[in-house]
Amino acid sequence: MTKRIFRSICLVAMSVFLACVLLFMGVLFDYFSDVQQSQLRMQTALAAQGVGHEGSGYFDGLDTQNYRITWIDADGTVLYDNRSNTTEMENHLQREEVKEALYLGVGESVRYSNTLLERSLYCAQRLPDGTVLRLSVGQNAPLTLLLGMMQPLWIIFGIALVLSLVLASRLSKKIVQPLNELDLDDPLSNDGYDELSPLLRRLSVQQQQIRQQRSALLQKQQEFEAVTTGMTEGIVLLNRQHTILSINPAAQRLLGADGSCVGEGLLSVNRSPELQELLEKADCGAHVEKILALGESNYQLDVSPIHTDGVVSGMVLLLLDVTEKQKIEQLRREFTANVSHELKTPLQTISGCAELLSHGMVKPEDVGKFSTQIYNDARRMIHLVEDILKLSHLDEGAEDMKREAVDLYALAQETVAGLRPLAQAAGVRVTLDGESAVICGVPQLLQAILYNLCDNAIKYNRQGGHVAVSVQPEAHAVRLVVSDTGIGIPPEHQERIFERFYRVDKSHSKEIGGTGLGLSIVKHAARLHSAEVSLASDPGKGTTITVSFPRDTSQR
Repeated sequence: MTKRIFRSICLVAMSVFLACVLLFMGVLFDYFSDVQQSQLRMQTALAAQGVGHEGSGYFDGLDTQNYRITWIDADGTVLYDNRSNTTEMENHLQREEVKEALYLGVGESVRYSNTLLERSLYCAQRLPDGTVLRLSVGQNAPLTLLLGMMQPLWIIFGIALVLSLVLASRLSKKIVQPLNELDLDDPLSNDGYDELSPLLRRLSVQQQQIRQQRSALLQKQQEFEAVTTGMTEGIVLLNRQHTILSINPAAQRLLGADGSCVGEGLLSVNRSPELQELLEKADCGAHVEKILALGESNYQLDVSPIHTDGVVSGMVLLLLDVTEKQKIEQLRREFTANVSHELKTPLQTISGCAELLSHGMVKPEDVGKFSTQIYNDARRMIHLVEDILKLSHLDEGAEDMKREAVDLYALAQETVAGLRPLAQAAGVRVTLDGESAVICGVPQLLQAILYNLCDNAIKYNRQGGHVAVSVQPEAHAVRLVVSDTGIGIPPEHQERIFERFYRVDKSHSKEIGGTGLGLSIVKHAARLHSAEVSLASDPGKGTTITVSFPRDTSQR
């Protein structure tokens, strides 16, 4: 813009300069032409008076270098000419100035010479004797005058050009300076040109709209980042060319990338053929999903295309960790199979015994034995169903069970006392030590923890073994410890011992009538009390299970 203003000012300055030169020369030329014509008229009058008094003698000794004098007879014959031979001159009767002089007394004319690039001024006056005296003087043409003044004009032009450049440069900068100094962040605060006021008001309105939109976009971006950053699921936004537009930390971790991968192609970050196949299907507008192993976990990859005006303009990749879901599904299937198996065996026994009894195929002395078998299997089924119901209740959170202050030591005394007959029958000695420790909990669940731990310690003990129960309040927790000197648990089974229906020795478990759900109930009940369960076992030497109730639970 500065250059255009500079060129425009220079062009205007030079145009004005040339126009002034031409106008000035034209005015001067006309002025001096009038002056010269007046002088010529005066000289003609004086010469005519002299010739009228003296005749041809007037021309003797007359210095006429600047003027041409011609004396013409009434018939047009040249009587005298100071520059040419009269005998060789043509008749001048038809000359304009001569005709006017003969008719009016005075005549004037101007003739231009293309060859000499000058013009001649003529003035003629009729004498009293009827002859005509004519004077003429040469005058340079405007072009000749201009060429003669070229040197001073070039000097003036150079000075004018330099001044124009300097002034144009300073003026253009001065004109543009207010525009360059406009505060576009606050358009209405500018004191520039009044002509810019509508533009500045429009800019102010647009900037306010932009700030509002930018603030809204930043807020949405922050909300999006806050949501996606805290997600355990991975989320990746891609454009039509599979270039990463946004990726949250979870997706970075799963795909082995970092924040610098934004702007790169997803397949350059992870070259999985399965992922490439999903993206190709999504390009066709289809929603696709697939389970893919990433590291030690399984993830469900969902690719959803984004449509704009009916065309796929991008896609969203969602990575969901389904490892736990698959484990739960596997546990559910195992649980269903185990329940079916556990119920099938006693039902077959009950059915078989009942069928034999109903057909009278049992000896009278064996009826009691068959009835006892039916009773024992029915009781086993009842215990199994009760334990399943307990677990289902615990899975749902046991919200209907009220918490209250419970003395864990007193509850342990009741449990140990109730299990002493079973312990005596198994030849196992049970002891309890510790002191009163009040915690806030569900009495039924705490009693279930104590009962199942002590019941297992007795059942899986050996003849003459010992079960030690201890309740110890500590600075940060209340610790319940149940130790036995039984068969112990091999290391490879210790991690799974709390799973439902999991048994280390299935044949022994069935012999003692266990349902395989006792320790699962302990684990779930402890979890509802925010307690930690730990296991220490040595095969052939015994097992110790510790349940630690945190202080906040004990003081709740």
